[in-house]
Amino acid sequence: QIQLVESGGGLVQAGGSLRLSCAASGSFAVGKPMGWYRQPPGKERELVGNITGDGAIYYADSVKGRFTISRDNGQNTMYLQMNSVKPEDTAVYYCNAVLRPGSKWPVELWGQGTQVTVSS
Repeated sequence: QIQLVESGGGLVQAGGSLRLSCAASGSFAVGKPMGWYRQPPGKERELVGNITGDGAIYYADSVKGRFTISRDNGQNTMYLQMNSVKPEDTAVYYCNAVLRPGSKWPVELWGQGTQVTVSS
């Protein structure tokens, strides 16, 4: 079975920290770009950041300096370390993987999301 599973969400106080995980079943995500997205209530899904198979990372301006994306050595799991969280960070957080990067027909796999709620 090929799937991504997000975990680590929950309720956190403003200014606190939270670490999300995105686990890929098997080795299909090895060397593939992966990304974190979020969808705040009543808003469209937006990019948080992404990481390539060789470790290059991009962050959205809204989280730059506060969030950190990393990946384990086996590239089976991607993490989102959330520091100094704000109420506006409240959202369902999703991860994805691009299975055929650079191809004419790239395949994207999405997890089902994990809820992060930041209280004031």
